[in-house]
Amino acid sequence: MTAAEVLMDPLEVLVRGRGPRQVRVALALPGAGPLGMARPAAMAAAVLAAETVNDDGGIRDRDMRLVPVDAGAGPAGSAAALAPLVDGGLVDAVVGFHTSDVHRELERVTAGRIPYFFTAPHEGGERRPGVVRVGPGPMRQLAEPIRQLSRAGARRWALVGSDYVWPRSVHRAVRRVIREAGGEVVGERLEPLGRSRPAEAVRRVESWRPDAVLLTMVGRDLALFNRAFAASPMLGRVLRLSGGLEETGLLEIEGDRTGTLFSAMDWYAGDPEDEVSDRYAHRWGEVRPPLASYARSCFDGLMLFAESASEGRLDPSRPWAGLHPEEAGALVRPGVLACADGVLLRPLGRS
Repeated sequence: MTAAEVLMDPLEVLVRGRGPRQVRVALALPGAGPLGMARPAAMAAAVLAAETVNDDGGIRDRDMRLVPVDAGAGPAGSAAALAPLVDGGLVDAVVGFHTSDVHRELERVTAGRIPYFFTAPHEGGERRPGVVRVGPGPMRQLAEPIRQLSRAGARRWALVGSDYVWPRSVHRAVRRVIREAGGEVVGERLEPLGRSRPAEAVRRVESWRPDAVLLTMVGRDLALFNRAFAASPMLGRVLRLSGGLEETGLLEIEGDRTGTLFSAMDWYAGDPEDEVSDRYAHRWGEVRPPLASYARSCFDGLMLFAESASEGRLDPSRPWAGLHPEEAGALVRPGVLACADGVLLRPLGRS
């Protein structure tokens, strides 16, 4: 089955209605906005997942099809793009990553109606019926990386993020971790999502004289901040720890070799124990978009949905879509501290 056979145009789906012997998944990925740069690899990873499922017999002998939905149009716009597909009974599930403000609106559309597998790092808290979170929450992602940098001497922390639910929740969660590690938060700043002022933010951070900066920005906003930071006197002497930095973002800033830029994602490219990277490379060849954490999470979410649906265990009217949280939790890897080395992220302690 080719990529063209797996992917379905959403307008065509709306016009033609249901198709026989298909399980349709709305693939909710940002086409624009700060996370838009992660979409190409996520699309490629999603096609690989669907092809893998279909080559193995599909879902109860039905082929998986993917219906892309732009989840980068802000909360209202993204919900408006998804709603007709859900209201018309034209999709069986939603899988994807996007900012958490969009996530909150999409779950209003899906709650109690179809399963929704959200694959990005999230802010924690209770979710509506049918929502499955495949990514890590704040403590699982960031607590241990913060402790590691604190043991290395980071005592004065600045918190810099975008002004929406995920950064605000993360900042509340990590304050206790920083305090218990013997540190203090010396300043906090939230920038408008998609409209950040990186130079101004960097100047404010410099005035706080931190040892480390926790960055809760994503995608383009994160890249713009790191570019501005690289032009400041803090480069090379103030640590940066990001909850949203993957290899795609490093490419955007042309890499970093200072030894002071860190990530706390749950998966990194080049993991020697991960065979999905090899399959991805074989499927898409040399011109493939680099597989990074957001794209890999989309692959995981689709595979978990397919496995659970094949076994008849999904119930969108129940919390976690009827799955026990530990079932999704088996895929929820903790954040691992990694240091930027050029355009690669090398987990500490791994050769």
